[in-house]
Amino acid sequence: MREIIVIAIALAMLIPFYFLIVMAFKPDSEVITTSAYAPAQAPTAGAFAEAWGAEGNKSLAMGMLNSIIITGGSVVMLVAIGSITAYSISRMPGRPGKLLRVLVLIAMILPFQLGMVPVYVAMRNLHLLGTYPGMIILYTGLFMPLAVFLYSGFAESIPRDYEEAANIDGASKFQSFVRVVFPLLGPATGTVAIMCGLIIWNDFFSPLIFLSGSNIPTLPVVVYSTVGELASRWNVIFAAVIISMIPILVYYLVAQKKFIQGFSGGLKS
Repeated sequence: MREIIVIAIALAMLIPFYFLIVMAFKPDSEVITTSAYAPAQAPTAGAFAEAWGAEGNKSLAMGMLNSIIITGGSVVMLVAIGSITAYSISRMPGRPGKLLRVLVLIAMILPFQLGMVPVYVAMRNLHLLGTYPGMIILYTGLFMPLAVFLYSGFAESIPRDYEEAANIDGASKFQSFVRVVFPLLGPATGTVAIMCGLIIWNDFFSPLIFLSGSNIPTLPVVVYSTVGELASRWNVIFAAVIISMIPILVYYLVAQKKFIQGFSGGLKS
């Protein structure tokens, strides 16, 4: 019975994907004249070719490249800085370590919109608006509390014996972290990379504000522009949505093992 319920829920969650695929393969003549439930009578991939062939700020290829650069750069910074920050906090004794953990939690709770205007003004003064480094720095600061929080549980579960053994062999603190501790944080790294990567890839509001007027729109902004221009051509719009989903789905399928390990618990000594 439980398996039947789970399968039924999974099928219900796949209904939107059915609509996406059915509408994307319909020719223009069937989009309005046939029901959204009905499969295409004369399936065609023309909508995909048209969506992918758009140029300028509506180019899916350009938007995908921009999203890959911004998401990839942000994830690398979050992993590099978040892991060593969480490790340092976990090894900090007494009240300073507890205070920093509380500050991380407070930073996670506070909404970004409260500081959006000062951040915008600061980025404008630093000439970071509409640039790759500006968006990478923005997302790194925005999701650093989440990355530190996810890393902290794993860092605290790693026995100090590993580090002490490395120190006895002559390794410095940094070398013991890079060669011993960080490889053991693999499941947490996968969780941080996937969670933050998914959020950054799908984020629409921040690129709309901080990349407005630039030539590097991200994929959600490109899809939004496509919807605004092709309000009645749902086959092209849905084809653009499917194309925008492919990279992040492939990314998740490749890294899902680490993601599941990250939620299943810390390191067992």
